[in-house]
Amino acid sequence: MEYLWEENGVLRFKRKQEIMEIRGWGEGLRIRATENVRFSDRDWALTMPQESRARVEIQEKKAVISNGKIKAVVTEYGKISFYNQEDKLLLKEYYRSWDHGGREDWEDLDQIVMLRISGRSYQNVGGDNYKASVRFEADDTEKFFGMGQYQIPYLNLKGCHLDLAPKNTQASVPFCVSTKGYGMLWNNPAIGTVDFGRNITEFTAESTKQVDYWITAGDTPAAIVEQYADLTGKVPMMADYGMGFWQCKLRYRNQEEVLEVAREYHQRKLPLKVIVIDFFHWTNQGDWKFDPEYWPDPKAMIEELHQMGIKVMVSVWPTVEDWSENNIEMQQQDLLIRSNRGQNYAMANTRVYDATNPEAQRYVWEKCKKNYFDLGVDLFWLDEAEPEYIKPDFDVYRMYEGASLECGNRFSSGYAKGFYDGMRKEGVEQPMNLLRCAWAGSQRYGAIVWSGDVPSTFTYLDYQTKAGLNMGLAGIPWWTADIGGFHGGNINDPHFKELLIRWFQFGTFCPVMRLHGDRDPHKAPTGTHGGGQAGSGADNEIWSYGKTAEEVMTKYIQIREALKPYITDAMREAHEKGTPVIKPLFYDFPADEACWDHEESYLFGHDLLVSPVTKEGAREKKVYLPAGAEWIEVWNGRKYEGGQYVTVEAPLEDIPLFVKENAEVLKLLKKFHTCFR
Repeated sequence: MEYLWEENGVLRFKRKQEIMEIRGWGEGLRIRATENVRFSDRDWALTMPQESRARVEIQEKKAVISNGKIKAVVTEYGKISFYNQEDKLLLKEYYRSWDHGGREDWEDLDQIVMLRISGRSYQNVGGDNYKASVRFEADDTEKFFGMGQYQIPYLNLKGCHLDLAPKNTQASVPFCVSTKGYGMLWNNPAIGTVDFGRNITEFTAESTKQVDYWITAGDTPAAIVEQYADLTGKVPMMADYGMGFWQCKLRYRNQEEVLEVAREYHQRKLPLKVIVIDFFHWTNQGDWKFDPEYWPDPKAMIEELHQMGIKVMVSVWPTVEDWSENNIEMQQQDLLIRSNRGQNYAMANTRVYDATNPEAQRYVWEKCKKNYFDLGVDLFWLDEAEPEYIKPDFDVYRMYEGASLECGNRFSSGYAKGFYDGMRKEGVEQPMNLLRCAWAGSQRYGAIVWSGDVPSTFTYLDYQTKAGLNMGLAGIPWWTADIGGFHGGNINDPHFKELLIRWFQFGTFCPVMRLHGDRDPHKAPTGTHGGGQAGSGADNEIWSYGKTAEEVMTKYIQIREALKPYITDAMREAHEKGTPVIKPLFYDFPADEACWDHEESYLFGHDLLVSPVTKEGAREKKVYLPAGAEWIEVWNGRKYEGGQYVTVEAPLEDIPLFVKENAEVLKLLKKFHTCFR
């Protein structure tokens, strides 16, 4: 055929200015297309470069390529349609045109109009880069899930417009799971957008060398997510301490404050596993070491914390101030993000180290190794991981891997990789670090992603339940949120105390349980220079909020500790298969159609159903229990048949919580209510 041919198991296409190839990749198909003369050699999020195992058949006026449970049919004009192993249409490109030669697919007469819209389009933006779009036919019945973390009230993304850009509280992880039985990775780190519209589904990259996406089919959401994880990587096995309770606040101002808090938890015999030393413990941004005036003996501090069984996490920012001791050297070695025009600053008087540059990754790790890791620091809080610019002018900044418009979503992956590689080299078998942003593949570098500086409101508590579930479906199983939210919250306000309790309950059943936030009333700075210039928020320990809140939070810390064997199993499954730790009901119950619509509850592991209370003053909640299991309400032992909605009591001290009948986890919960004894 003139435009389509097979070459070593790869289907190739060339017509006019465009070249395209479709090859087998894992259990799916990778599609690349461009108006350049050759393809880029970047695999971006994908691992396992391999020879295509796909089957290719060249037919009259079309070609078919099959791999796993998916196949693509390509016309002689390059139009692609995707089918599963049962020949069910999953997805097809969007075309609206009239071909005067009469060569259009005549079964698509409704598409013959004069709009001249093609499934793939390219608009040159300079050199060999294009603004590229891929368009697909929309289906009113289709639902989409995944795509990362967005602060919106929806789990189902149908009808949503999403920015594919890294921002505080937003992480673009562009893999979606469809109710039609396929999953698709937009394998392009460029700044862009996606529209899951009623009339069209469209992915756009603002500046890229090629269209690049991967698609697979599966019989269940679990099968689709596992195939995706096989190609983009899986988290390490989480270290035991990571599954416990983490204590944090806006910032502890000196080492004595840290030790006082840790000693209090230890004296109360509360199982605190991680304590966090947050930002401005340094003298200057970019020094990556403790300010000796306020942290005179960090090694001794860390040793005492370790003796109490508490691990230490230290905040790292990628920003480098003009007066940092490392600034000149990093400029001379070209380790900072460049500016295409204007000043080379990102925030105030700071530049940002280029986390996509392997040399810069090694440089920053060596500084942090010497000044933190060698003193006993166990893990790192890699903050500002977007990175955060004063204005997100992605056309201004340029990184090692290219212009920010072309690869800006990759910064967070490089940030995680630098510390992962460094810790592995030092013998840490299970590296894990906390980041404020991620992209596809970040999980394989031990990234725990948190949802950023979200407001302390019930509205945003509700948003987090959706964000965490969609992150898991997008391949990021280690996810968390600041318990209580970050911005706002007076520790003396009864309304905030209610929010904190409800958020704490939700946090207990998240992959990572971490108390954090910027609380009022604020504390004054302790000095006029170095790390003393920054003040802090109010106390944020569980005893800071009065007796009622303390009692409830103590109970949930104990529940978290009791569930450790169950959580360990969930973390092992995430490590081995890529299974989300928290998952929508439909993940385990895809045959129950109601589960695809219920967004107010989720599964923690496989046997616990959690339904957070996200409305102020609510003392009951309507919960859907999936068909195919018998469910027990944890706090009173009532049994329910699956496949129905139930309205249950939700007093302030209890989160609606259900367990499958006869599940092993039931034994771990028995001591928390007399009905199980």
